This record gives sequence, structure tokens and C-alpha cells, in this order.
Amino acid sequence: MKNCNLKSKFFNFELFFCVLIFAFCILSTLGVYAQTDDERIAELQNEIERLEQRAELYRQNIAGEHAKADSLNKEISILQNQINNLKTQINITAKKIDSASLEINNVTDEIYTTQGRIEYKKSAIGELLLELYRQDRESLLVAVMKNANISDFLNRIQQTANMGGSLLTLVGDLRDTKDAYENHKFTLEGQKNKLENLNHQQVVQKSSLDGTQQEKDNLLKITKGKEAEYKKLLEEVEIKQSLFFTEMKELETKIIQGGLYILRVEAKDLPKKGTKLFQWPEDDYRITQGYGCTSYARCGSRRGPYGGAIHNGIDMASGYGSPIKVIGDGEVIANGTNDGWGNWVAVKHSPYDLVSVYGHMSAFEFVRVGTFVKARDIIGYEGTTGFSTGSHVHLGIYKEFFTYINEKNSQLYFNYNNTINPRDYL
Repeated sequence: MKNCNLKSKFFNFELFFCVLIFAFCILSTLGVYAQTDDERIAELQNEIERLEQRAELYRQNIAGEHAKADSLNKEISILQNQINNLKTQINITAKKIDSASLEINNVTDEIYTTQGRIEYKKSAIGELLLELYRQDRESLLVAVMKNANISDFLNRIQQTANMGGSLLTLVGDLRDTKDAYENHKFTLEGQKNKLENLNHQQVVQKSSLDGTQQEKDNLLKITKGKEAEYKKLLEEVEIKQSLFFTEMKELETKIIQGGLYILRVEAKDLPKKGTKLFQWPEDDYRITQGYGCTSYARCGSRRGPYGGAIHNGIDMASGYGSPIKVIGDGEVIANGTNDGWGNWVAVKHSPYDLVSVYGHMSAFEFVRVGTFVKARDIIGYEGTTGFSTGSHVHLGIYKEFFTYINEKNSQLYFNYNNTINPRDYL
């Protein structure tokens, strides 16, 4: 009888050992596949870095062209470089999508493997608890009688103690494995969000590419490739722009006198200039027009593009379709589309209640009015909607901001005056 029990124990041990070896082989195989995915991810990252270098060259070319005098050739060159840059950005995003998909597969495999480990450890804990329960139910006399000599009895006591130690170790391992499982789930959720954002970004980039190509085609169609026609086009845009802002100032006066605001926000207790409150709304940007009486603004001249007023913000460009990011935490208080500013969004920033406005966007990131946003959240994409002579974002910061309806076209407008130089707090 004793020999049968001994054989049974050896058989169980051998079976357990075989299962352990089998599990190790399975996990080792998974590790090989994961390593292959990791190598592919590293390869994709290298490709992304090479493409980023190419994109940087296109951005430098665009910046170099902007420094030249206005001409049709300059504008066509800028548009072509923007097209090339967008194609490169689309390629970069595709590589990032592939990388994110592989990372999701890896994490999913880790979750599956971890689930197996959890079930195995739960089963092992159950077996140990059952065996300890059985031994605990035996009386001391029965335990002594089951063993041929005192040495076997003492060995059994030691085995029981070892099982207790193994149980504690398994419980600790199970807790760690469950923590790893939760971490894998959190990582997976983050990777899925990343993939969703990349897919959306690619859609926007492709739309931006189509828009830029269309803009180039339209420019060539209107000007027929002639410099004189391009100059005429610029003059027409400037005249329309001047009339718009002149009319806008007259409307503002009536709104203020009649108190016909839809929304009004006034800043309070501003900190001293130079205090860093905000971040720049674009990466890899270049300033295309500063704040105030710029050479383009021609302050005091009613024929100036802003009807004789200053330029009330900063214009910057990073390339058509580039993400525009909120300069600081705040609340979206207004957005719309009008003839002058194209697609625009306004965000109020506590605690000073300054309002930042982003104009001429090609597309909104559909954030509803009343939504709270964080600094660096994407709020739209660079474009050339409204009265604009090239792709850029107009950033205005208001110490007093209000909105109203233009009864002539039923569009939502906002005031032009009462801004501050954004550089004071960037």
C-alpha cells in the first residue's frame, strides 16, 4: 500500500513536471513571436525617423520660400512643398499605424498569456489548499500510523511546511500576475486610443492633401500661370479684406452701443508681461506676421488690409493640415465659420479669463462649446479659409472678447479690437 502511494506521488510529480515543461515551451514560443514583432516595430521606428528628416527638409524649403518676395513662382513652390510634405506625413502616419497595430497584438498576446498564468496559479493554489485541508483533518495518531518510521513522519511534517510556504509564494505571485494583467489592459486601452487618433489624423492629412492640390490647381487656373494675374489676385483679396475689417469695426461700434452681445468675457488682474501662461499652438512653426503695426498692416491707411488697424494677433505656419493645439487649459466658449476668419474657435483660460482665438483653420477638431480642453489638445488643423493669402493659423489673445450676429449674412462674428500681443504670455 505504501509503495502504491509512493508510486502515485512520483506519477503526479512527473505529470506536473511534464505540464510545466510544456507550458514553458509554449511561453518560449510566444516570446519568439513577440521578439519578431519588436524587431518590426524598431524597423518601423527607423523608417519614421528617416521620413521625419525628409519632412523637415520640406518645411525648411517652405520657410525659405516665405522669406522671398511675393510672386506666383514663390506661391506655387510653397504649395508644391506643402504637397510633398503632406505626402510624407501621410506615409509617416501609415508607419505609426502599423507600429501601433503590432504593439496592440503584442499586448493582446501578453494579456492572453497572463490570463493563462493566472488560471494556472489559481488552480495550483486550490490544489495546495485542498491537500493542506486533508492533512489538517488527519489526527496525529493516524498521521503517525501512515508512516513506517519516525523519519517518514518528520519528512511529511516538513513537506506540509513546504506546501504552506509554496502557498504563500503562489498567492504573492498571483497578486503580481493580476497587477501585470491590469497594467497590460491599461496599456492596450492606450494603444487603441493611439491607433484611433492616428487613423483620424491620416483622414485629415489626406483631406489636407486634396485641399492643397486643389488650391494649387485653382491658382494656376485663375492666374493662367502669369505673374501679372497673380498680383491682380493678391490686390483683389487685399481690397476685400480691407472692406471686411472696415465693415466689421462699424458693426462692433453698433454692438457695443446697443449691448447686443451674444457672449462677452472680460479679463481681470492680468499678470505682468513676460509671465509664461501659454504654449505655442503649433510645432515646427515659423512666424509669417507679427503683432501690431506690421509692414503688411499699413496702420492708419484705410486701404490697408485691416482697414487701417493693427494686426491683432500673430500669424504662424507649420504646413497645411498641421495640428493646431490649445495654448493652455480652458473652456471652448465659441466657434464658427465666417467670411473673414474662416473656421475659428475661441477658448477662455482661467484664472485671468483671457480668450485665445484660432482662425483660418482648414478643419475643426469637433469640440463642442462648453467642453473643457487641456493645453496641447488638438483643436483644429492649419488652413487658409476666410480672407487668407496662404496656409497659416491666426492666433489672437483677447482681454475683452464678445460675439455677435452679422445680420447681413447671419454669420457669427467676434470683435477685432481689445487684443494683446500673444508674445507677452507665450
